[in-house]
Amino acid sequence: MKTIDEKKAYSAEEVLRKRKEFLLPCVSNYYDAPPHIVQGKGQFLYDEKGKEYLDLFAGVVTVNSGHCNPEIAEKIIQQVKTLQHTTTLYLTSPMVDLAEKMAQIAPGDLNKSFICNSGTEANEGAALISKLHTGSHEFIALRNSFHGRSIMGMSFTGQHNWRVGNPYVFGVNFISSAYCYRCSYGQTYPSCDLVCARDLENIIRTCTSLKVAAMIAEPIQGNGGVIVPPPEYFKVIKEILDKYGILLIADEVQTGFGRTGDKWFGIEHWGVVPDMITMAKGMGNGLAIGGFITTTKIASSIKPGQHFSTFGGNPISCAGALANIEYIEKENLAQNARVVGNYLMEGLGELKKKHALIGDIRGKGLMIGVELVKEKKAPATAEMKKVMEICKDQGVLIGKGGLDSNVIRLKPPLVINKSDADRALKVLDEALTRVVKES
Repeated sequence: MKTIDEKKAYSAEEVLRKRKEFLLPCVSNYYDAPPHIVQGKGQFLYDEKGKEYLDLFAGVVTVNSGHCNPEIAEKIIQQVKTLQHTTTLYLTSPMVDLAEKMAQIAPGDLNKSFICNSGTEANEGAALISKLHTGSHEFIALRNSFHGRSIMGMSFTGQHNWRVGNPYVFGVNFISSAYCYRCSYGQTYPSCDLVCARDLENIIRTCTSLKVAAMIAEPIQGNGGVIVPPPEYFKVIKEILDKYGILLIADEVQTGFGRTGDKWFGIEHWGVVPDMITMAKGMGNGLAIGGFITTTKIASSIKPGQHFSTFGGNPISCAGALANIEYIEKENLAQNARVVGNYLMEGLGELKKKHALIGDIRGKGLMIGVELVKEKKAPATAEMKKVMEICKDQGVLIGKGGLDSNVIRLKPPLVINKSDADRALKVLDEALTRVVKES
């Protein structure tokens, strides 16, 4: 990696000063002393002093093909030189090429796309077309969920710490997520007979007018703490939804594009084809892009001019997203996510035997959560913060999640290898050991 010119780079302190002076306070930091990241390559990031960090959070589950991927960057550069922006009111080829690719990789008969700028906007669009198609207006979501920061997105979100600025959209009901480690019903899988999923019918019959447009669900809840449902979960959910004519929206903003291993989309692991898939993050490998894909029948419910996005379908973002998808396909990154993800899970299992702080390990592919607890499963929130700080100081960046911010989120670029996993495990081992000694 090229040495950073420290004389030309701001210090972390100067960047922090400008953030405090010129940005809203909602633009927060993970760390007491946050690093100033100035460069990225593959699975690594570098600060202004040239220190290397192994990135296990991928820009919040976004950089699937690695930072500054040269193959993707070259196609973006060529598009920037050719055409940067017009409008979808004119014809441009990058958007339709991307939509064509999406139809090829999406499961079932999902083949009609709308391209926008973010996951939040994608979820808004999916909600709109659900209402138009069904003629209904209510929605169902999961507790512990996260679906964006707009008013509608927060209305779908089942965590108090992501719901601010009341009031919200009315007509959203929540069912318990399949959080087996902390089952809301005090049951144990599989003897529970998936009571969390079967309660959906009770919610529909008792808490709604039966005029429910859709249920929105993350196949694996990200911000909620990497909550992975049992294998039969979504089949039970889909059967109940179909019985009442309710659509299923799979929010794949975090689980999409190979992250969960072997499959393009997380929901495919449960053998279910949803009525819509929303996406963003890993779709563009760092570019601002999002979208949703649905069937021809559902797509026909929205008429020309009823929905629009000024920057949606931007040629640069679309060219970059297509290049990203082609790179994931060419380099078999979904398969690598499974192989390295399983290796990392095995290593974490060994750490669990050694560290009482680790209460649960869960995930698929390179979407992994490690829940830290104290006695009687009490959330180890303070300990989690200390683990993050120590890992950062040792050159490893991890994420956090869960209702109590006590879950380590390991969601690295899909280009990492087993050697990177070994490095991560070593640092996590040292951090957990140190936190216990110092507490």
